Amino acid sequence: MTPIRAWAAHAAGRALEPYEFDAGPLGPEEVEIAVESCGICHSDLSMLDNEWGLSLYPLVPGHEAVGRVAALGDQAKGLTVGLRVGVGWNAASCRHCRFCMSGNQHLCQGVQPTIIGRHGGFAERLRAHWMWVIPLPDALDPSAIGPLLCGGVTVFYPILNFVKPTDHVGVVGIGGLGHLALKFLNAWGCEVTALTSSESKHEEARALGAHRVVSSRNPEAMKAIAGSLDLILDTVNVPLDWQALMSTLAPTGRLHVLGAVLEPIPVNAMGLILGQQTISGSPTGSRGAIDIMLDFAARHGITPQVEHLPMSRVNEALEHLRAGKARYRIVLDADLG
Repeated sequence: MTPIRAWAAHAAGRALEPYEFDAGPLGPEEVEIAVESCGICHSDLSMLDNEWGLSLYPLVPGHEAVGRVAALGDQAKGLTVGLRVGVGWNAASCRHCRFCMSGNQHLCQGVQPTIIGRHGGFAERLRAHWMWVIPLPDALDPSAIGPLLCGGVTVFYPILNFVKPTDHVGVVGIGGLGHLALKFLNAWGCEVTALTSSESKHEEARALGAHRVVSSRNPEAMKAIAGSLDLILDTVNVPLDWQALMSTLAPTGRLHVLGAVLEPIPVNAMGLILGQQTISGSPTGSRGAIDIMLDFAARHGITPQVEHLPMSRVNEALEHLRAGKARYRIVLDADLG
């Protein structure tokens, strides 16, 4: 078997280095993809730093991969060699539990994330089960589509499940997830409010689809929208003024958490009860949700706003993301060949 070249970290907090590994024989239901590009997600940073206690080293990050099918196991279905495809956060699931059988494969207790116990897309080849290898619409730019496969479906999944086109929706954080949420919600038909602590992003948020922009650090501005939002999508992974945020919800409103906040969220039970409100969260989305999201993005011309760097500059790209300077996603273009 020809070794696969990749970029890997050998310990938490370490820079990525060139790395080779033997993937072994291709499984009967596996697909091998020749990687053309791979987005960088904040979850890659969390895994590199072992923030969640799930990382195994050497760690090859990358779970927003786009490329072409290079090889198929003899039981792989629905794909052909040469087809352009993508792989997101998940690479396999059991396919027989009640969650898989009900179309919620991302909630499978045996789901296998692409970069947990597996080698990800910062490599010349990537493997995944055929069900999680997604054919990509021709209408979308393949060089920018990678971030839709994780960040895109992460924000689209709650829209698909909880949002009506007549809803008033707030988005907290105008970054890698938030900028996609603004684009999707505007095309969905909602009145969209961007909540940001960065004054420099106000005009950008409007250009991305927000109908109004509110400074989340301004108490008077927050009071002015009290009781007005049907849903808030929280896309940031830092603690917030939760009481101020909840006060902007209308009766029956929902705060939906997408950012991996590691600290507990304090809840005012009486506020929830009297307003019949909800706090919820979700991880990425099902395979069906990814397909619907890509169809919706293709129909409305929605692609992430990306910066490109060659994969050989991966450490520079990671530091750019850590510093909060990405506008708004980074895509690594494969140059291992």
